[in-house]
Amino acid sequence: MTSISLPRKVFQGVAKRAEMFRMFDRHAKRPDRFDGHQSGTFAGEWFEIDETSYTYMRDILPPLWMRGPIFAMREFMTGSVTSVFYAIQIDDTVRYFHTYCDLSDPNSVEAMRSAILDRETRPLRAMSRQERLKHIWSTTADDYRGYAGDLWPKPTQGNRTIMLYGGKEGTVLKLLGTLTDDEIAAKLPVHLRHLPTVLAA
Repeated sequence: MTSISLPRKVFQGVAKRAEMFRMFDRHAKRPDRFDGHQSGTFAGEWFEIDETSYTYMRDILPPLWMRGPIFAMREFMTGSVTSVFYAIQIDDTVRYFHTYCDLSDPNSVEAMRSAILDRETRPLRAMSRQERLKHIWSTTADDYRGYAGDLWPKPTQGNRTIMLYGGKEGTVLKLLGTLTDDEIAAKLPVHLRHLPTVLAA
């Protein structure tokens, strides 16, 4: 089965090794992790890493395959989805990326490379609303993020939740997708709060 998940950036900035490994576990507590086909959860996700992390992952195990500066991990995340690492020259600088590609689609590796190039060569640095939400989810500690359970209305059960500080009201648990612009800004690091918004990433 081929995943139809579109490429999506899930972390802003360059992840160091500890952050990279934390990103690998960003879906570890999802309630349906043992149910059915999970490729869509992972396939299409990508984020930038540093050269040290790229080199570490290249050397830790023999890769499944290596095509110049691109290599795939031998251990699959789920089904036919595995980690693929890229070294891509962008604006005269070599940059490094971790992605999840569904190798049942023979075009997935090149399509991911093209998506990264398209996203990272935009003349104006910007973030879509979805990129902001994905960054918040990726950087929030497990104790402050989760999934809507049985006490939530049926249509929302299983959706991502996030804990917010509500001032006099104390902490408030909200669905990630319902955060207001002000709440999103409050959860982002200062250097990302005032980036312009784009419609698509």
